[in-house]
This record gives sequence, C-alpha cells and structure tokens, in this order.
Amino acid sequence: MRVADFDYDLPAELIAQHPLSQRDASRMLIVDRATQTWSDSAFASLPDCLRSNDVLVLNNTRVFAARLLGQRSPSGGAVELLLLREIDSHIAPNVWSALAKPARRLRTGTQITFGEGKLRAEVIESLDDGVRVIRFESERPLNAVIDEIGQTPLPPYIKRETEASSADGERYQTIYARERGAIAAPTAGLHFTPRVLQEIEARGARVVEITLHVGYGTFEPVRTEVIGEHRVAPEWFSVSDEAAQVMNRARAAGGRIIAVGTTTARALESSVRDDGQIGPRSGFADLTIVPGYRFRAVDAQLTNFHLPRSSLLLLVSAFAGRKLMIAAYEHAVQQRYRFYSFGDCMLVL
Repeated sequence: MRVADFDYDLPAELIAQHPLSQRDASRMLIVDRATQTWSDSAFASLPDCLRSNDVLVLNNTRVFAARLLGQRSPSGGAVELLLLREIDSHIAPNVWSALAKPARRLRTGTQITFGEGKLRAEVIESLDDGVRVIRFESERPLNAVIDEIGQTPLPPYIKRETEASSADGERYQTIYARERGAIAAPTAGLHFTPRVLQEIEARGARVVEITLHVGYGTFEPVRTEVIGEHRVAPEWFSVSDEAAQVMNRARAAGGRIIAVGTTTARALESSVRDDGQIGPRSGFADLTIVPGYRFRAVDAQLTNFHLPRSSLLLLVSAFAGRKLMIAAYEHAVQQRYRFYSFGDCMLVL
C-alpha cells in the first residue's frame, strides 16, 4: 500500500480550534469491525458500550511545557524550540534534541537565551529535518525552569496562539495525567471526566493505567510513498506488573482490552509476549504499526480522528481495515464531526 491510499478530504472548518466547555460532551462514532458498519453516538454513552469484565487502558503521561521561545545572542533574532528528547543525562546532563525554528540560522555554536536570561543554551550539533542538539545552562534545576518559562506545545493545525494563564495547559491534558514527559497529549483521553470513569467502574469494568511519553514520532509526517518503509521513532513506555495481571485475567475471563488512544495501543502491542500474554515492561517502544500488522493485545480502541496520510491513521486502519476506516472518516466529514486533538472521537469495536 501507498500513503496516498490513506488520504481524505477535510474542510478546514472541521478542525477543532478550541476544546468543548465540557470534556465529555463530544460526539462519538462507533465503528463495528464485525459488521463493517458504524453509528453516531456520544462519548457520554461509552460506559454503555463496555462489559463487566472489560479493561479500559489509559495512558497517564503528562505533557510538559516543551515549547521554548528565545533569542539568539547577540543578534536578538527570535528562536523557537520544541524539546523532543533528553539525551542520556548520565552521559551529557541538560542536553536535549529539539526541533528548531529558524533551523538554518541555528548552526553549531549558536548561543540562545530564554526567559530574560533565566535559561541559556548552545547548539552543539545539527541533525537532519531541523533537529538540533542543545546544551542548556541554568542556575536552578532545568525541569523547573522549563516548566516556568515554557509553553504548552499545541499541534500546528491549531491556528491560534496558546491561550493565556493555564487554559490550554489544563485542557490539553487528561484528568489522570501524572507522569511528566510527553510533548503532545494522548488526545483520546481528553474526553474523560471523573463521572464517566466512575460509571465505567460501576458497571464492573476495570480501569488501569500505563505510560507512554508521546514524542515526535507520533506526529512526524510519513515521508515515504510505500507505507512499509515508514518507521515511527521510539517512545519511552512502561506497563506495570499489576496492570499486566489485570489485563491478562480479564482476557482469560472473556473480557476485552480497550486501548484509549493509539499511544496506548502501541505500548500494549509492544508488551505482548509470544504466548499472547501482556507482560510488564519498561523501555522504548520501537514498533511501527501499519496495515498488515496483526494485533495481539488490543481488542478495541477509543481514538480521535487523525490527519490524512499520518502514522496514526495507518495504525487505526491496521486495526479496522483501510476501506472501513476511510468510509467511516468520510461519514464523519459529512456529519460534521469535529476533527483532531480537540475534536470528537471514535470507538472501534
């Protein structure tokens, strides 16, 4: 298959620029793989779709203020960095890889200041695709300074400035976000409220948490024409022994493992063993899921609507089938669902 097979037409006005005032007020398209059909619903009805022995799996990663705005020294030219990954701190403390703008002006040796001098940096290596390796210096712990002067890194298709105060910082975060380390939210989880989670558990379904720190690989463009040649960059994840046991017991009792988001699906599929059991594991998920992949850990997925030609659309198409998924997306466009991070969602059964 080619990446062009995963294109669809989307009017720009359907790209959600703001979240709804109530998290659980989103619409939900329910897609049934067995019958190759779909139906319009609401996210608030998700508990009605679950069985008493199902397990809902959440990604509890927390987005940090990974967008830094600064100035080159001594020219004062504007600089924007999107922090991607910290280099091994035991080898090189306070060194990160970052997407840089304007990359062409940030050559090796360039000095940068942020937050009126609270943070200083030097470009120590230039990599491909606008990525730079940056060494930071600050008088206080680096993470504390980043959290103070950085901004929430909203996706580029949200065509507005980051809102003042903590509005975006709070809404572009799940209510169960705990483990700091993501540069983008696991957006399928943005719909959940305490009430919805309580209703799910009241029905006898279990809720467990795993962690996958969403990185650049999740939203990096697919630059190959043939999908089998694309590789999603590794992302750190962790599945605890307790979570694995809950999921394996549920599976043995006939329950389903329902992944909330593509990032959760990637973590779970990276944890499944040869015997089909989900094992406890921490490390880097380097699995790339495209059509032709056979899922072994995930039985259903809750997911938002994804960009055309994206690795995330490839993943859900691998799960549901390309023909069914593209048809469901076309229906969502016709029914004027809200798309992408702050948009509506889809439950694929």
